[in-house]
Amino acid sequence: MTAAHTIGLDFGTLSVRAAVVRVDDGEVVADAVREYATPVMERALASTGQALPPDYALQVPGDYLVAMEEAVRGAMADSGVDPADVIGVGLDCTSASVVVTDADGRPMCEREEFAGEPQAYLKLWKHHGATDQARRIVSLARERGEAWLPRYGGTLSPEMLLPKALELFERAPQLYAQTAEILDIVDWLTWRLTGTLAYAAGDSGYKRMYQDGAYPSSEFLEALAPGFGGVFSEKMSHPIVPLGSRVGPLSAEWARAFGLPEGIAVAAGNIDAHVQCVSVGAIAPGCLTGILGTSSCWILPSAELREVPGVFGVVDGGVSEGAWAYEAGQSAVGDIFAWFVDNHVPQSYFDEAAGAGESIHELLSRKAAALRSGESGLVALDWWNGNRSTLVDADLSGLIIGQRLTTRVEETYRALLESTAFGARMIIENFEAHGVGVEEIRIAGGLLRNPFLMQMYADVTKRPLRVARTLQAGGHGSAIFAAVAAGAYPSVAEAAEAMAGLADTVYLPDPAESEVYDRLFAVYSHLYDYFGRETEIMHDLQELRAERGWGQG
Repeated sequence: MTAAHTIGLDFGTLSVRAAVVRVDDGEVVADAVREYATPVMERALASTGQALPPDYALQVPGDYLVAMEEAVRGAMADSGVDPADVIGVGLDCTSASVVVTDADGRPMCEREEFAGEPQAYLKLWKHHGATDQARRIVSLARERGEAWLPRYGGTLSPEMLLPKALELFERAPQLYAQTAEILDIVDWLTWRLTGTLAYAAGDSGYKRMYQDGAYPSSEFLEALAPGFGGVFSEKMSHPIVPLGSRVGPLSAEWARAFGLPEGIAVAAGNIDAHVQCVSVGAIAPGCLTGILGTSSCWILPSAELREVPGVFGVVDGGVSEGAWAYEAGQSAVGDIFAWFVDNHVPQSYFDEAAGAGESIHELLSRKAAALRSGESGLVALDWWNGNRSTLVDADLSGLIIGQRLTTRVEETYRALLESTAFGARMIIENFEAHGVGVEEIRIAGGLLRNPFLMQMYADVTKRPLRVARTLQAGGHGSAIFAAVAAGAYPSVAEAAEAMAGLADTVYLPDPAESEVYDRLFAVYSHLYDYFGRETEIMHDLQELRAERGWGQG
């Protein structure tokens, strides 16, 4: 008897990875990655060269389909698995990446009349163009005492779907009027694969404000912007389905594209961070998962619902049934390291890395590890893409303090690494200060490749870190949900028990290092409060940046 397999698709910021996973034990048999053809559009539309306003981050949704087909075919070819043994497909995406379509599911940016309209393109999770809209939503919700607002930490990020929808309504009214569906991309993709449009419970709760069986009321929305009251009833009216459920069968078109059997199960889509909790088996209350990549998410199941300021959302069954799941995060982590390398590392370091057969990040990490903690006199704030948690303020910006003429590249690099660890500790302490306990920490994501960084996180948080057994935790987690949708397991919990796993590696905190980091964290915390709460300096700079035509000079 041959073994059953599922395919997990993990759509990241720049690429999609397909993982072929054995159902009985969760082994990743093969994987393949394909990049999207069009780079993230932050300064100009790729099709027209039209300049974009500050803080935009747009993509071409059709690129996702092309890359998905290529990744599945590549992973299947490498796996040696008989296509007849594949029983299901699951997928996850970066959350709150929003696409607008006509009634047939065609993205509006593919229509000739909207090819030059930025609002017609996919708004990536880190698109912050709706900052003003988010503030107005929060202000009105506080004024009216809306019950759903505390579920999002008492505030709202511009990354969420509702601010992005209001931005569409106000900036492109003709496009809004002709748009039939406003979708999280996970739901658009399962629609394309099956022909059935249904909304997954996870992204509905975390990103579309679906709480206790309802969206924000039409009265609230109409008070927010006349004419906007029907946004949910008119453009988001399809059913919401549980995580692990079967949206529908794989269509004949996509079966041919993938080289897989027609009619196999397609699971409800999920959020990229949340599926990785299941990959590492972190579904019990108190088991925190950090998913560390270009940005970071911190997901914490809890038996109780509490109001936690600054969280990104809390949803009943947001990871699996039986627990509330809190989401917090950092809007830039690996992106900060990449920015530094791309803009501030001299050629001599690249030459040295090439001579040593290392990547530039490996070289910088090795040099940073040779430093003693605190010896550079540097502390940084990890706000290069705003602060997601606990301040929820996209207009905050990065800062490095303590640089001198003698400061070396590796010292600044280390300070940036440390800043992200301090941001993680701030999130953990915020959970615990509001009664949501953290019993253990498990880590997934691409930054697992850096053991120096992982040890630093253990030292800064003063907690042991257990790590995923695979760097493909996203695809692996989605494959677990696919197994449930295909009927191989009756529940996500039972599927995780059989298919989830951790590596043997455990990073234990070094008490001596932790003592030094406590001193640095005290400085970080002071800067955090001053620039995040006590002064408008960063907001003033952001306002000036916008006034002076960012990206047009």
